[in-house]
Amino acid sequence: MVQLHVKRGDESQFLFNTTTDAPLESLIQQVTAIYNGRLKVDRICSEIPELADHGVTLPPNMQGLTDEQIVELKLKDEWEERCIPSGGKIFRKDEIGRRNGHAPNDKMKEVLMRTVEEAKALISKKQAQANVCVTMEMVKEALDQLRGAVMIVYPMGLPPHDPIRMEFDDQEDLSGTQASLQVITEEECQLWWAGKEMQRGKKLQDYIGRNEKTKLVVKLQKKLDEADDDSYLDSEWSNRQALKRQFQGLTNIKWGPR
Repeated sequence: MVQLHVKRGDESQFLFNTTTDAPLESLIQQVTAIYNGRLKVDRICSEIPELADHGVTLPPNMQGLTDEQIVELKLKDEWEERCIPSGGKIFRKDEIGRRNGHAPNDKMKEVLMRTVEEAKALISKKQAQANVCVTMEMVKEALDQLRGAVMIVYPMGLPPHDPIRMEFDDQEDLSGTQASLQVITEEECQLWWAGKEMQRGKKLQDYIGRNEKTKLVVKLQKKLDEADDDSYLDSEWSNRQALKRQFQGLTNIKWGPR
């Protein structure tokens, strides 16, 4: 098997096994799915501690309001009585007014937090250090673990506007968030190796030959906008002479009189 060490920029992401005969169209699809799936797991894992501490999310029109404002506007959370955690609720006020404050008890909180750690470990970047390849099945297993833990604590489910449920339902709205900048759609995804984009329509063997024991580092990136298509040619990493000078220790040398 060919082992790909997938990076985004200079940051290690995961290892992925494939073959030299793999069509790049299919390979890009698989790598993108794992990359985005890991991001989804991370987003859910960052929200679950908030769920464990402060209960489910308030309806959007109630978030950020004071108790007095809610009373004055005669607003009511219709999901408050439907989404009661197993074993009863403990009131822990959410100071930013995003969640309703009806938190699960300590035993149920432990179920959520333990599962978060297990799911994160399954798709962790540390898997690459341990020479463990991440698969889409592992991503799905992590999501299933998280979904199962939430169902144990909230058997009646979460409100449709809760970001955790939206993630599970693939209805998440990331517009205007930092998280949206991390996601790469399959259509805009590119794989680069040795300073070259590996073009769709070709096979991996067109670039690396037929040695099935090959290990290579590939970089995942978004397709450049048309206006920026040639801008990368001016960057330091694409300048072969600059790279040669760097290896020879000749960078940042000033010539002539000072």
